[in-house]
Amino acid sequence: MPRVRRPTTAAPAGDSLFGAAARGRGEPLAARMRPRSLDEVVGQEALLGDGRPLRLMLERRAIGSMILWGPPGSGKTTLAGLIAAHTDRAFVPFSAVTEGVARVREIVAAAADRWQAEGRGTILFVDEIHRFNRGQQDAFLPHVESGTVTLVGATTENPSFELVGALLSRARVFVLAPLAPPDVAALIRRALGDAERGLGALGLRADDDAVALLAEHADGDARRALTALEAAADVLGPGGHLTADAARDALQRRVPRYDKGGEEHFNLISAYHKALRGSDPQGALYWLARMIEGGEDPMYIARRTVRFAAEDVGLADPDALRLAVAARDAYQFLGSPEGELAIAEAAVYLAAAPKSNRVYAAWKAALAAARDSPAAGVPLHLRNAPTGLMRELGYGAGYQYAHDAPEGYAPQEYLPEVLRGATFYAPGPFGFERKVAERLAWWDGLRERLASPAGDGERGPRGTPGPPEPHVAGENGPAQVVPPNAPDPHSETPP
Repeated sequence: MPRVRRPTTAAPAGDSLFGAAARGRGEPLAARMRPRSLDEVVGQEALLGDGRPLRLMLERRAIGSMILWGPPGSGKTTLAGLIAAHTDRAFVPFSAVTEGVARVREIVAAAADRWQAEGRGTILFVDEIHRFNRGQQDAFLPHVESGTVTLVGATTENPSFELVGALLSRARVFVLAPLAPPDVAALIRRALGDAERGLGALGLRADDDAVALLAEHADGDARRALTALEAAADVLGPGGHLTADAARDALQRRVPRYDKGGEEHFNLISAYHKALRGSDPQGALYWLARMIEGGEDPMYIARRTVRFAAEDVGLADPDALRLAVAARDAYQFLGSPEGELAIAEAAVYLAAAPKSNRVYAAWKAALAAARDSPAAGVPLHLRNAPTGLMRELGYGAGYQYAHDAPEGYAPQEYLPEVLRGATFYAPGPFGFERKVAERLAWWDGLRERLASPAGDGERGPRGTPGPPEPHVAGENGPAQVVPPNAPDPHSETPP
């Protein structure tokens, strides 16, 4: 929308955010219907209800520096206009999209002059404040700190990610929620009945299901709902009948709420991971589809799916990682949309698979141990000895070659002295890790037997049975790996 630029003077309190010259029938419906008072505001009860913090600030004209954070169409610009109407300070609008730091310096200089000459403060409203980089945001700090200006910023992006901490510490953050469908419907009804600013003069008739469809498909964005309503009115003309089909035509395609570089990117991938971890294939498929529809790179999702297989399924089902990698390769080979089905297949498999993070926990513990003992020497018997000097120094001395033992195993220490006896990995009770636990128990038993005083006498001939091999119970699929002669796989008693 056009905005009257006043380089050195502020917009009068109570004037439109974009200046009186911008008002009129030439404005879009959403701009014309912008609330002019607190009583006209619909929704945001948590902020503007009786006794709520932002309403009290406005009623008492005690405006402090603040950040208004919310999705498009939730009322950030409306609140900025109400702030202008509820203060005796100069109100200066500023857009981070079209203006830069040089303009900020002009505003600050004018604010300082205004304070000295009139004793009157200045409120600087910065729309799309997240568009400023961190260095540009720092330009506000000394002036907010000194009180030369009171900063009111508006952003659709998470301030924790997009704004510098020093700025956040000097401003309150008010979170605006998407408008609920009943609130959006109320705004649509108001626009249909308002003959001065809305569409009341057209005499449109609107079906309840048409209004409900517009409200629902706006996804909490009042501007989108009113824009679609205006488009429908342009087609229908005076006295027209707004039906659900007409509303659907005006809306066109429902736009996904997604930003590959913003908070929704992290919210949706988090929801996808948690649905997989929670063994819910329905949720996993939905959040996967939301990301694909929102324009996310499927290869990013495929990489995260591979990571999930290793981190959250692990050895409870070794096939999970193989399938996830295969899905990634299939997508890389097929591309969209055909390759997306491979990722969906992997998602369902991972959601249904038994879960274990024991290898993930073991790896973190091993990394922590490596950081805590970065200079621990390799025991001499584990060192390679390619030269005579190294052999003379004891490198490799005492190492037992496992294949020379009848059992194909020689008990010896494989950790440095400072970590002797440490345990990083302990298998879990689900899926294939039950078999891993049996194997490790077998090795531990063999180690104890061979290390006992009578161990040498108990050695068997070469070919002594090794650790149990896995056996797949066919009815339970590859995720249910059990030892030979296992009990009925449908029994409630674990093997």
